[in-house]
Amino acid sequence: MPHIKTFLRAGAVAALFSLPALSAHAEETFVVSNWGYSNDFYEPFIFEPFEKEHNVRIVVETGGAPERLNKARIRGGVDVILLTDKFSQIGIDQGAFEKIDSSKLSNLDELYDAAQHPQGDYGPAYTFGRYGIVYDKTRTDTPITSWCDLWREDFESSIAMPAFNTTGGPLTVMMAAKCFGTNAFDDPDAAFAKMAELKPNIVKTFSSGSELTNLLSTGEAFIGLAQDYAFPAIQSANPNIGWAELKEGDFRMMNTYNIPKNAKHKDLALAFIDFSLSRQAQKDAAVELVSGSGPVNKTVELTPEEASKLVYGEKAVLSMQPTPYDKLLKVNDDWERRWNDVFGR
Repeated sequence: MPHIKTFLRAGAVAALFSLPALSAHAEETFVVSNWGYSNDFYEPFIFEPFEKEHNVRIVVETGGAPERLNKARIRGGVDVILLTDKFSQIGIDQGAFEKIDSSKLSNLDELYDAAQHPQGDYGPAYTFGRYGIVYDKTRTDTPITSWCDLWREDFESSIAMPAFNTTGGPLTVMMAAKCFGTNAFDDPDAAFAKMAELKPNIVKTFSSGSELTNLLSTGEAFIGLAQDYAFPAIQSANPNIGWAELKEGDFRMMNTYNIPKNAKHKDLALAFIDFSLSRQAQKDAAVELVSGSGPVNKTVELTPEEASKLVYGEKAVLSMQPTPYDKLLKVNDDWERRWNDVFGR
């Protein structure tokens, strides 16, 4: 392999490493901030061909989203950052990112509308995921077809509920209000009154996909509120578990690309984003990364087997509800206080 990758843990001190001399004419260093778990895909399918095409050397900084966002915003040195839409919205609110010049993204028109400008004039989405309800279909004679079914009397002590500080917690509050016939942002009192009514049906709360998998695999719970990245492990542990087809739709989750304001190589960052949105790169990601990596490029074609665990196709994309992080972040502290009043600290 012509290049040696350097992977940095979030918060690592720059003085602890030095870049090797690759040639008499050193290549430019291009810094990508990513979680790290997907690097086995990015190295051969994205990084190496991009390095070869642009004669650059990619350095990857890894870690959790909050730490990486702070690093990019405060310390700098990051050219492009990969985040969930929640954390990219935080970065936008902090003024951390450049607005995107769409004219320099040749593949943008191939994306679903929802992915092109998910947060205004900032970075596009590069994957679709979803948040919805999964359940063991052998343990109820009546299918779950609505978020409001969570309040059914026959589901007492059956539901694994995400904690408030997860992605799903605030979204569940939104649906509680909808089931009450109101809007959680306009009437949080009603929303949390409905959440209090749900307590008898909640057997346990969880903070991670592995916790949810354990609860569903042991049968302690047979209904879970889940993001699709966790679904393969859940179904592997209990093949009877499937997605509920909800009349209101699942919530749309997205991962986004953004360019920090203090990025050194902004034009190169646009080229990297464009490359990653191409039909081939999007198909490779869907096939190699699977769940949580639904392609945003609408020209991608997958086999039924490849598509089975993904948000794939126009029907699936359009059926999902948007996730309004701009509003959710503004009410987060108030809703967390109300949540703790209902469920205890």
